[in-house]
Amino acid sequence: MKISARNRFKGKIVDVVKGATTAHVRIDLGAGAIVTASITNEAVDELGLKAGGDAYAVIKASDVMVAID
Repeated sequence: MKISARNRFKGKIVDVVKGATTAHVRIDLGAGAIVTASITNEAVDELGLKAGGDAYAVIKASDVMVAID
């Protein structure tokens, strides 16, 4: 599969927690960085996502905000 998004990071799935309709998928990217994605339960099932599996975190954002104290 090819994708246009440039912000893609390969990691290990550390946790999949399903709710009523939405699941939280935590992906360990290494060096202490963990990304959490909120996706549908149907997507989790279709992709066969399970703890210990490999996955990509693909981040596509139209805005980035910067703040300071």
